[in-house]
Amino acid sequence: MRGFHGLEALVAVLLFLPVLSTALADVASAQAGSAAPPANAHAKGYGSGWECDPGYREVDGACAAVVVPAHAYPTAGSFGRGWECDRGYREVRETCVAVEVPPNAYLNAAGHRWECDRGYRKVDEGCVAIEVPSNGYLEESSFGTGWSCNRGYRPADGACVAVAVPMNGYLAASSYGPGWKCGRGFRATGNACVSVVPPDNAHLDYSGNDWECDPRFRKQGRQCIRR
Repeated sequence: MRGFHGLEALVAVLLFLPVLSTALADVASAQAGSAAPPANAHAKGYGSGWECDPGYREVDGACAAVVVPAHAYPTAGSFGRGWECDRGYREVRETCVAVEVPPNAYLNAAGHRWECDRGYRKVDEGCVAIEVPSNGYLEESSFGTGWSCNRGYRPADGACVAVAVPMNGYLAASSYGPGWKCGRGFRATGNACVSVVPPDNAHLDYSGNDWECDPRFRKQGRQCIRR
């Protein structure tokens, strides 16, 4: 019977070892998590660990004072450089230098760079006027030419030239391309609008500038034959 009781004790010990190991690991983890924060730091408000006090940032496991350059202000985060340049200044090698705004420009919303006024575009470090030709107008964007032609005109070699609308045509919504379209029943051929004549068993298509076969007919060349 003693041998039997000894075997029971051995089994109990073996079963208890994993529990003991887990408990010891938890204690070690708790001790590590409760380690005292370094100087100029405090325990986090939630979870474990610590974070640097305001005005300090973490560097190699310690909290170093944030050195705020002139024309800058400290930020709330304890990571990163810990400061931002004032409006009208930009960062250059850990310092803040004034943004030099050229004539006909303004500081953007962020306040760290400039953009050209309406009617001007950026060229190198300045803003030059956009030259709008006669019968043209400024676009909202300064990219590209920065201008478009009035209705009835189209761009050509930096100018706006009148659109020559052929007979049976009309001005298009866009001034690009020829600037005109043919009316229903006509198609563009060169600079003219020629009549579209559907063959037998055909009709004008949805565009009105071509034709298609009636139901039960199919296109073969310039004719419509029964399917």
